[in-house]
Amino acid sequence: MAMKRNGAWLAVRALEEVGVRFTFGIPGVHNTELYDALALSERITPVLVTHEQGASFMAEAFSRVSDGSIGCLVIVPAAGLTHAMSGIGEAYLDGVPLLVISGGIRRDSGRHYQLHQLDQQQLVSAITKAAFLVERHEDVVPTIYRAYEIATSGLPGPVLVEIAGEVQMFSTEVAEVPKYERRYVPPAPDPALVDRAAALLRASRHPGIYLGWGAREATAFSVEVAELLGAPVSTTMQGLSVFPHDHPLHTGMGFGASAVPAARHAFDACDCLLAVGVRFAELATGSYGMRIPEALIHADIDPRVFNRNYPAAVAIESDARLFLARLGSALKDAGAAPADATALRRQIASDKAAFRDRWTRSPSERKVSPGIFFQTLRSKLERDAYVVVDDGNHTFLTAEQFPVYESKHLISPTDFNCMGYSVPGAIGIKLAHPEHQVCAVVGDGAFMMTAMEILTAASNRLGVIYFVFHDGELAQIAQLQQVPLKHKTCTVIGDLRVEGVATATGARYLAMQSDAQVESIIAQALELAERGDPVIVDVNIDYSRKTAFTQGVVKVSLGRLPMAERLRFIARALKRHTLG
Repeated sequence: MAMKRNGAWLAVRALEEVGVRFTFGIPGVHNTELYDALALSERITPVLVTHEQGASFMAEAFSRVSDGSIGCLVIVPAAGLTHAMSGIGEAYLDGVPLLVISGGIRRDSGRHYQLHQLDQQQLVSAITKAAFLVERHEDVVPTIYRAYEIATSGLPGPVLVEIAGEVQMFSTEVAEVPKYERRYVPPAPDPALVDRAAALLRASRHPGIYLGWGAREATAFSVEVAELLGAPVSTTMQGLSVFPHDHPLHTGMGFGASAVPAARHAFDACDCLLAVGVRFAELATGSYGMRIPEALIHADIDPRVFNRNYPAAVAIESDARLFLARLGSALKDAGAAPADATALRRQIASDKAAFRDRWTRSPSERKVSPGIFFQTLRSKLERDAYVVVDDGNHTFLTAEQFPVYESKHLISPTDFNCMGYSVPGAIGIKLAHPEHQVCAVVGDGAFMMTAMEILTAASNRLGVIYFVFHDGELAQIAQLQQVPLKHKTCTVIGDLRVEGVATATGARYLAMQSDAQVESIIAQALELAERGDPVIVDVNIDYSRKTAFTQGVVKVSLGRLPMAERLRFIARALKRHTLG
């Protein structure tokens, strides 16, 4: 039956149809009709933020962990879009689905140089899978359906839909909004290539498995294949959670010079590598410092990643879950049974225990030791708690020190690697899973970028805990400067009064000064968060020890320089550290 509706009403009905539960953004002149329609929705809750950058990180994190829904921005054009581009870029490089709904100028006025007039499709062309401009009422619903299909198909990513001002505002005769029907079918692997992969793995003496974010929905099949092969398992940074850390074949992040000892030792003799849902990116490989065997089996949903950094003996375009399920079947059909990996498991357990002991054996009376902090945090949190990190030294400490047991329960901005992610990101995760514990671990530098977004958590009674690693420096870069340059140029920050941020945003504040306080402060924070209060824990962190990742990357990066430049760098460092 025909009815008179405006474009904003149509847009919100379409968003409801594709399963949007929350929108994130700020209303303005060009999207007030959209927000009015959202106010009348019984299925979507619009979330007001303090800055569109925060909105983009909330929506991106929500998409990562949500079951059956997608992160959605509703923003003003031009300034709202440029503010949000950090989160849009993060979603694009990390393969996270995102809908970006923007208001637009009026196209029917005949006027030029309007407020916020900008070619938004051109602006976002490098960081979206697609971008659309809707100028007719009849295109609103099919365009949003198409945008959702693109965002969630293949390698996921962000899609922009700009709705012209007159389409939002004006009413016209429209038919019933059709139901959304998904058409995308994920690619299944070529059976012949699966058989080739199985044969390579069975012929190898020391197979290894390397998993990334692309394998996040395939954990059960990853475990089955690992046990059939008796193979050690390593992950990328973004894929840290895709294989349970308490499984005896789990080793850590990466396996090159920047990896922890358990991973380095377990992969030392690897002669066949099964890599699933990975791109062999710079950060994930420790600045390309991993030795990849010739017998590389590379499976990914995005065929563009094959042979880019390392040649594959077998390249398989497939959904990770379908591939690993069929690989497990192929291995069993060929007679494989769970391999005896007793010695390997003992070695991994021993290496992990020794590494943990080195970071926890000497409690500090003056500062908080990372090893003791993470060991205690893990013991206090529930198994299915969510932890989100930012970009900085704390990121790699978390990767090396904090065990995670369930897929998608540790979230990290990785390839775009944008500071400021975790404060709003934790809010998006808590909205997706209000019944779960949600914590953010963030350095003080990254915290300052989006700290005011904690007001959004307080306004919505979201009990998120923010552990702020407070050392007064941009620590990861400061450490990288200190060794070769001796100078910490622009990496020593001002005197941040974290308690003032808590007062300004309505959060509860706790100070953790030394190892003796770690257990009691974490317990207090969890109790306060349980009541619906956001909590900021000011952690007097000890960054005096470098992570395995930092040490390895410095070594690898130096080794990749031409000999003359390497000698020049070493001579400069020696001169500065000896002569000043």
